[in-house]
Amino acid sequence: MSTTNTGIRIADLGDIEDGEALKVPASTTGHGDAIAVFHEDGTYYALDDTCTHGQASLSDGWIEDGQVECPLHSARFCLKSGEPQCMPATLAMRTHRVEARDSGIWLYPGEEATG
Repeated sequence: MSTTNTGIRIADLGDIEDGEALKVPASTTGHGDAIAVFHEDGTYYALDDTCTHGQASLSDGWIEDGQVECPLHSARFCLKSGEPQCMPATLAMRTHRVEARDSGIWLYPGEEATG
């Protein structure tokens, strides 16, 4: 992983399989929580890793239909917006900008995802 003023290169393209996630530690991002980077259907998404409902790692969750399901209580969150999709979660996850460029996957901790 390398850091520049244009983000943190967290992996090479192809390192995160479709339907999988990579947990980027807080010590790498300088952010208060680890960040989970998800890959689904050719698109990358990034959310804080710790579920807003319970102390579970979303990077260990199940990814399907643009959502991640928490492995602890089955709360689901939209990968794009971080919004909870079902109970028991009621608080949204923080999103982070992530992009694929220059043969790598770049994370921008603390910069909200757009689009």
